[in-house]
Amino acid sequence: MFDKELLAWHDAHARDLPWCGENDPYRIWISEIMLQQTRTETVAGYYHAFLSEFPDVFALAEADIERVFKKWEGLGYYSRARNLHKAAQIVAGELGGRMPDTAEGLLKLPGVGDYTAGAIASMAFQRRELAMDGNVVRVLSRVLCERRCVGETAVRKDLKKAGTALMPESRPGDFNQAMMGLGNMVCVPVHPKCGSCPVRAYCRAEQEGVQAELPKLPPKPEKKNLPVGVALVFSGKRVLLVRRPDEGLLAGMWAFPSFEGARGEKDVREALKEMGVDAGKGVKLTDAQHIFTHRVWKMKGYRYDVRTVGETEGRRLVDLRGLDEAALPTAFRAYRTAARDMLERMTEEE
Repeated sequence: MFDKELLAWHDAHARDLPWCGENDPYRIWISEIMLQQTRTETVAGYYHAFLSEFPDVFALAEADIERVFKKWEGLGYYSRARNLHKAAQIVAGELGGRMPDTAEGLLKLPGVGDYTAGAIASMAFQRRELAMDGNVVRVLSRVLCERRCVGETAVRKDLKKAGTALMPESRPGDFNQAMMGLGNMVCVPVHPKCGSCPVRAYCRAEQEGVQAELPKLPPKPEKKNLPVGVALVFSGKRVLLVRRPDEGLLAGMWAFPSFEGARGEKDVREALKEMGVDAGKGVKLTDAQHIFTHRVWKMKGYRYDVRTVGETEGRRLVDLRGLDEAALPTAFRAYRTAARDMLERMTEEE
């Protein structure tokens, strides 16, 4: 049977990851949200540190969002951290600290989609719910020899129905982990290791010799290159941070003033003036680039020195320590380093 052979392989070859074998729904939830769009190796370095800071849902719910962002710093896709915080407040406040124990209930939480709901429901509560990530889609498309595009809603529904039919009544969480592990280690994208596959006998694509052609993926959307001007505005031994809008890219996060569409120093200076910062001509800093899902920021940075900056709720000046403590988006890493070096030199010159 497919499930028995797969689980026997999993028992012998399961990856040694910090969250493997975990049955606490809170800890499973944290790991699954971190794993969205992030490499497993990267998440392994953050998982325990995050749980050390926020050991349960109440600690996470009560924390200031800036603390959450700080512990998330470097993982990217910060909307995940914001939704995690919102969901923790719902679970702690409205649900008495108890995570929903069904996929249907979990889907009501911010940031929880079909895959995450299936993973938590199966691993924490032994619900027979398929967790269908990219690895599982790839395995199923080859086992079933699905030649249609897996980006189509109807195709994914068919794959999920077929995958659920393969799941055993017992150990559904282990089955999901085994499917993901198989896709990660054996049924890999370009050169699948069919000779090492425990369910090779059930794979129609391998039997027909088309395994390397599947799954059929939708075309990747073309990324837009966008010019962005970044301003390091110093007032004495402090640098300006502004809070980004509550909606859109990097929503609600603190960052250096940045302006999409600004192609040069003059554009940045004029944008600063519009926000009430009257600065002279800026000094050119390094260029930088950051790749988002659907866009690429082509950044040009400039330094400005001003006498005063009006601090408001969404605008603050920070010294070296404040800059180190601030949770800034990874996109600004190059400019954070530059600002830190400048503040350090200012401090040494005292």
